[in-house]
Amino acid sequence: MRNRLATMLLSLLLVPAWVGAQSLPSPAQAAPAQGDAREPAVQEATSAPLIPRPRRWQPGEGSFVLDSGVAVLAPRDARSREIADFLRQALADDHGLWLSAAGTRGERAIELRLDAAVTGAEAYRIEITPQRALLSAAQPRGLFWAVQSLRQLLPAGRADRIELPAVRIDDAPRYGYRGHMLDVSRHFMSVDFIKKQLDLLSYYKINTFRWHLTDDQGWRIQIRRYPKLTQVGAWRSEDDGRRYGGYYNQAQIREVVEYARLRNIMVIPEIEMPGHASAALAAYPELSCRKQPIEVPNSWGVFKDVYCAGDESTFEFLYNVLDEVVELFPAPYVHIGGDEAPKDRWQESASSQQRMRAEGLKSEDQLQAWFVRRIQRYLAGKGKTLIGWDEILDGGLGKDAIVEVWRGDEPAQRALRNGNRIVVASPFYLDRASSDLSLEALYRTDFAAAPVFARHAKQVLGAEAPLWTERVTPRNAEAMLYPRLLAFAENTWSGIGEYPDFQRRVALQYPRLDAWQVNYGPESADLVSYRVQRDPEQRLWRVQAQRGFADLRIHYTSDGREPDASSPWFEDALEVRKPGLLKLTPIRHGRAYAPSRGYALVKHLGLDRAVTYSQPAHPRYRGNADTATLSDGVLAGDDHADGRWTAWNSGDVDATVDLGKAAKLRAVSARFLQQTNSWILPPRGLQLSTSDDGEHWTPQAELILDVDAADLSQRYHNLRLALPEPVRARYLRLHIQTYGALPEGHAGAGSPSFYFVDEMVIE
Repeated sequence: MRNRLATMLLSLLLVPAWVGAQSLPSPAQAAPAQGDAREPAVQEATSAPLIPRPRRWQPGEGSFVLDSGVAVLAPRDARSREIADFLRQALADDHGLWLSAAGTRGERAIELRLDAAVTGAEAYRIEITPQRALLSAAQPRGLFWAVQSLRQLLPAGRADRIELPAVRIDDAPRYGYRGHMLDVSRHFMSVDFIKKQLDLLSYYKINTFRWHLTDDQGWRIQIRRYPKLTQVGAWRSEDDGRRYGGYYNQAQIREVVEYARLRNIMVIPEIEMPGHASAALAAYPELSCRKQPIEVPNSWGVFKDVYCAGDESTFEFLYNVLDEVVELFPAPYVHIGGDEAPKDRWQESASSQQRMRAEGLKSEDQLQAWFVRRIQRYLAGKGKTLIGWDEILDGGLGKDAIVEVWRGDEPAQRALRNGNRIVVASPFYLDRASSDLSLEALYRTDFAAAPVFARHAKQVLGAEAPLWTERVTPRNAEAMLYPRLLAFAENTWSGIGEYPDFQRRVALQYPRLDAWQVNYGPESADLVSYRVQRDPEQRLWRVQAQRGFADLRIHYTSDGREPDASSPWFEDALEVRKPGLLKLTPIRHGRAYAPSRGYALVKHLGLDRAVTYSQPAHPRYRGNADTATLSDGVLAGDDHADGRWTAWNSGDVDATVDLGKAAKLRAVSARFLQQTNSWILPPRGLQLSTSDDGEHWTPQAELILDVDAADLSQRYHNLRLALPEPVRARYLRLHIQTYGALPEGHAGAGSPSFYFVDEMVIE
């Protein structure tokens, strides 16, 4: 998937191309007018407190006193007056200062001025003297960024009087597309949450919000012509039986788009096609090739059911959907996804094969290219430009489409050679852990040096920082976004500078983020990581927490209830003696910074007993290497790489438990994971044997599984082998029969499958 990081090249290099916030100008319009984009800033680097770093910073003499006697003056056009009102409201909200909207140029004032001498769609100039603060730009877009820079010059907190040191700032961005993509399909985000993020994006001059509104796990936008998209497609059943989901009605969509417009942000919708469409197909299965009912998936991965390219009804549906979408979003772009579209269903579909013959197409890749071109033509008729992930290049693509690059250098080069404009996302995936993509690493990511991009500079529109939300919810989203989005903002506006200076300026932002109750994360470490181990000698479980902030507290409960700020807490270590459902929540400043993490602790006959294997577990998935993971009383979670699962992929295995002395045995249970997209399948069968001496074995029970290898959902198989009659024995052996090679039709067909096993619970 797009967040499968092994496929990404983090060293993707680009060169700047200037474009506007609401549309992409011609090359002539794009040329920087205030010096080359690589030109170093004429400033005392350590004196500019702003993020992004301005191009020129020249301190002056004296200071301007900002108090309630200052007026805000603006040109008479509607947008300039909106900007002046925004500034007045921001000063009132952040500092308690109410400034007048009336006044004359002779008075002390903050004056907003449209000045054609400031060249560039987003360029601006600030001149602060003891008499006034003059904010100038050729266009309102630049004028708004001047206001945001002025706000950053003010110290955090409320005050009756603020002194602004005299300074002149000349600034303009290197790239015209500076975007953030938020996936609201995997986990839904409220309108209030999105507005808060728009406030922050705007504050740091990120001018594009890409709204990932549809995917396999949820359809999040109301389409009046197709009500089942939100009645059915917006909801899924979780493993615990909960109904999860949500969607935005069209009034809320318009509200968000307008909120963003006032803050200089363009909103681009993403409506996935032809793949990542399970939620839509669950609502309208007739749009699939098999025409069979499916459920909205509650797991992650790539699913084989896609829109059927051979059916005209597919395009009638998509055209009708897009008709409503384009009415809601004034941006000149629509993103259609286009990535990770398996061709299995098209290969078996009579109508799709007939489509290929009729259109003279030689492969399913060409069929997808035909699909994309057809949608592109329809959007062009609506005055919209198509954007898609770089798979839309496969099979051929017209040069008018914009390619978003996520798979690294090679598709970027193909797109550029094909004449397409590109937006680069590869190095900026914010769902990566901070320990893997630190603030410094992101800041230092150089995407402006490779010769191949230099030859196509005008085609490089900018970059985007996506946040995929498979394992992100509203609770931990901000810890993934901030402060790394600040580094992205500076990287795309100013370019790479001196990291110590940037880090100093980031530190100045934390009081503001605290005041706005932003749950930002650490700069180079994960927010928190846990390790739960069994101590057999003390007969207890020991929880260790590695915290990214010294003032982060881990609040917990042991009865399955959600912890809150009133729950007991610990910092580094906790000892637990009783079994139960332990839940841990990191809390800072009285707010939960991440979803709770649960650990089911169980006692059984095999607890603390030695487990031996007939062959070693896979080195990457052998649980905690220094503990008996299958007999430590800790059940695994939903992440196969969480250190709680033990896995093999090289044949059958015998897991043998020595109970230390004979005991009465009634049953053995174990949980197995199925995650077909990740090559994980349950076993074909289990056999249970017992022994008194560890040498002579008596078969006791057997279980044969009917494994559906085509089931792409994530499932847990709770398997229990009950003995016909209780048996006394000291040794117990569970023989696990592997599924074997992955079946035909799987991406890894012929390769050995994995099987992942949890705690062996002995009754």
